[in-house]
Amino acid sequence: MQVSSLNEVKIYSLSCGKSLPEWLSDRKKRALQKKDVDVRRRIELIQDFEMPTVCTTIKVSKDGQYILATGTYKPRVRCYDTYQLSLKFERCLDSEVVTFETLSDDYSKIVFLHNDRYIEFHSQSGFYYKTRIPKFGRDFSYHYPSCDLYFVGASSEVYRLNLEQGRYLNPLQTDAAENNVCDINSVHGLFATGTIEGRVECWDPRTRGRVGVLDCALSSVTADSEINSLPTISALKFNGALTMAVGTSTGQVLLYDLRSDKPLLVKDHQYGLPIKSVHFQDSLDLILSADSRIIKMWNKNSGKIFTSLEPEHDLNDVCLYPSSGMLLTASEAPKMGIYYIPVLGPAPRWCSFLDNLTEELEENPESTVYDDYKFVTKKDLENLGLTHLIGSPFLRAYMHGFFMDIRLYHKVKLMVNPFAYEEYRKDKIRQKIEETRAQRVQLKKLPKVNKELALKLIEEEEEKQKSTWKKKVKSLPNILTDDRFKVMFENPDFQVDEESEEFRLLNPLVSKISEKRKKKLRLLEQQELHGKEEEEEPEGKPSDAESSESSDDEKDWVAEVRKQRRLLQQEEKVKRQEQLREDQQTVLKPQFYEIKAGEEFRSFKDSATKQKLMNKTLEDRLKLEAKNGTLSVSDTTVGSKQLTFTLKKSEQQKKQQEAEKLHRQERKAVRRSAGHLRSRPRWGRPFH
Repeated sequence: MQVSSLNEVKIYSLSCGKSLPEWLSDRKKRALQKKDVDVRRRIELIQDFEMPTVCTTIKVSKDGQYILATGTYKPRVRCYDTYQLSLKFERCLDSEVVTFETLSDDYSKIVFLHNDRYIEFHSQSGFYYKTRIPKFGRDFSYHYPSCDLYFVGASSEVYRLNLEQGRYLNPLQTDAAENNVCDINSVHGLFATGTIEGRVECWDPRTRGRVGVLDCALSSVTADSEINSLPTISALKFNGALTMAVGTSTGQVLLYDLRSDKPLLVKDHQYGLPIKSVHFQDSLDLILSADSRIIKMWNKNSGKIFTSLEPEHDLNDVCLYPSSGMLLTASEAPKMGIYYIPVLGPAPRWCSFLDNLTEELEENPESTVYDDYKFVTKKDLENLGLTHLIGSPFLRAYMHGFFMDIRLYHKVKLMVNPFAYEEYRKDKIRQKIEETRAQRVQLKKLPKVNKELALKLIEEEEEKQKSTWKKKVKSLPNILTDDRFKVMFENPDFQVDEESEEFRLLNPLVSKISEKRKKKLRLLEQQELHGKEEEEEPEGKPSDAESSESSDDEKDWVAEVRKQRRLLQQEEKVKRQEQLREDQQTVLKPQFYEIKAGEEFRSFKDSATKQKLMNKTLEDRLKLEAKNGTLSVSDTTVGSKQLTFTLKKSEQQKKQQEAEKLHRQERKAVRRSAGHLRSRPRWGRPFH
């Protein structure tokens, strides 16, 4: 059972499994079910619910017990009994069926409209009567109060066939060149027909007069829609006494109130494909509109999308099972689609077990599938050049990536890499060729990645096969043939770097272990060949010898590791010398720096001198500072040393101190001169 979800609405596909051919016998079908897991796990709700080639139309009887479907090839009708979950009967027809209608509550009275202008009546026992209309028919409706059949087609006239009298009545003359669809309101009996000019003409069967005309082609053109041709009416459906939905050939659905000639709502499918069918779902106020590609469910009051369903094959007809959440589809495929949407309603009575089944599936939720959106990561956006769309309505953030419209993704993908399909096709052809080559006689060919490791494994495997000891030991799986390690010999990222420090230090250990294993294997082979039966020493040598051998191996390994370390140090030293030589040979170009305002230029030698001073030891720096007078060392009373540092003044501080000293000297001179003047008398001569 395939589960998809859009807007948190679960849709369960009950017909996604494999179908078995009709010409297989029951015995072969049972045998195939035992072998194939997909066939065994499929859910076959109704037995043989399919057509030989294509299903064109599908309907449910008024009592809900029977499902009738027509298809080709050969043209036929099949009736399925839902109470028995199997095929009730099958009848072959002379020509393909355009549409059909059940006049009774069950399958006892059926009317078929063929594509060769014939109208065929069937009863419960089989074929009953056949008649013909003047023009090719496209749709018909049954008026229950008067027992009249209204046929529309490639003509401006609407043909009326009275089933009570058994004769044709005067046709209704419309203003259209041709009529595509028609429908009769079950409440008040209003008859409506859709024309190729994009109009809907409404007639009163009691007076056989036209009571209104709606120009749907003009109303379907909105500011957001792009229309290249004249919209024609392709679907028509009444709901209640006042509501009518009209589908156009350009992909719009118009919702009308019969009291107004202006549509209440215009819904565009955005695909430009003709609307095939329109259905009303009254419990949730939804409208189900379908074209050949998608089924959209949206609210009839606001037009907001409720959910959507996009089958694998093109749709021909859609049928909503009454008072339930089951949806039946007829598509361009042998199997007829069965979809169950629990939100729309419960499962029908004849398959009530679906409710329990879906509840169990909801306990173990699966990954959500969005039909119209593509999940991309930030790296994908960088590859496509769409990082500027982050934060815009085109991308919706979700977990570690974004959701974007699938049409935009395909369009940008094609622009970025127009030859992607050709590359994909070449890769598939290359894979097929490699698969065929694998069936031939295999030669001893090493892989492209890790050739040394593969050669080592091959040699070890050959040694095991040549030895007779392997017969008594359970064979272990080979890494070369194990799918879990297949990527190690295919992906270049798994290439072993033999020049790395880790490999060179571990290589002696690996080599010693492999040598020890080979020695042990040779000893076991020799023991088996000579037929020794000494139980006290099964390895063929004393324990002391074995321990001495292991100690010798350990010494050799330590020596080898030390040797590798010395080699690594020498290589590192050579690299540093080469780097130093390259640095000395490089000619540095002069660099110019801009001095900030208010700062003085200082020589670059100061920074160089300071850098050299920082590289010296503490003893050298103390001696230099003592020589410059910024450091004084004295002995304390307790016998320790006392260091006194004097901060070295900068040139600016020295200039400032000299200016302050000069200023103080000038002030002293001024005060001295002022004191000399105060000591002299003010009147008369000085006293001697």
